[in-house]
Amino acid sequence: MNDIDRPLDAPPCLAIVDDDEALRESLAWLLDSVGLATRAYADGEAFLAADPEAHDAVLLDVRMPGLSGLQVQQQLNERGDSVPVIFMTGHGDVPMAVAALKAGAFDFIEKPFNHQQLIDCVQQALAEHQRERRARSRLEALQARYATLRPKEQRILVHVAEGMTSREIADHLGVSAKTVEVYRLRAMKALGAANLAELVRICVALGLVEVLPTGHRQH
Repeated sequence: MNDIDRPLDAPPCLAIVDDDEALRESLAWLLDSVGLATRAYADGEAFLAADPEAHDAVLLDVRMPGLSGLQVQQQLNERGDSVPVIFMTGHGDVPMAVAALKAGAFDFIEKPFNHQQLIDCVQQALAEHQRERRARSRLEALQARYATLRPKEQRILVHVAEGMTSREIADHLGVSAKTVEVYRLRAMKALGAANLAELVRICVALGLVEVLPTGHRQH
């Protein structure tokens, strides 16, 4: 489960997952001072049981009773939660932090924290997460528009993305070149493509072709 259903204008909210109550309160105060909402959790189990759509980033302690930070990260990955994870590490935890980065963590910061470094890291994670959410939202909108096209229009789009000319597509499908043009223009309008190059880029984004073929032709 992921956060793609959350409103894009929702205020950023960070999860703070650490068994040290004083540290949780200190981090909540610091982040609140720069206009960020927080939700604090004393252990990984409580965090994983919370609404996965409630958080835009996670400050996660590496060493905690019960589930370790790495185990929490593993469970997030297994359930497809794309929220960026920033690990909080103590002295000697760098090898664990490196393992976390290899598993997809956004970054790690060492205790005791440099407040500005922590805020900068959080802001970068939030900005990246917002970009990813918007990209997923745009892709879902394109997929919905593509689904409204007729099957023949969908096939024509694939051939366009493969670099075929209207004449080649017409010959391949057994229709007139004029019909191909009508269908292509209708598909461009439905997908919001202003020109043929943009249509091809949309087809690539939709996964209709894996990559742009070399030497593809446009007309």
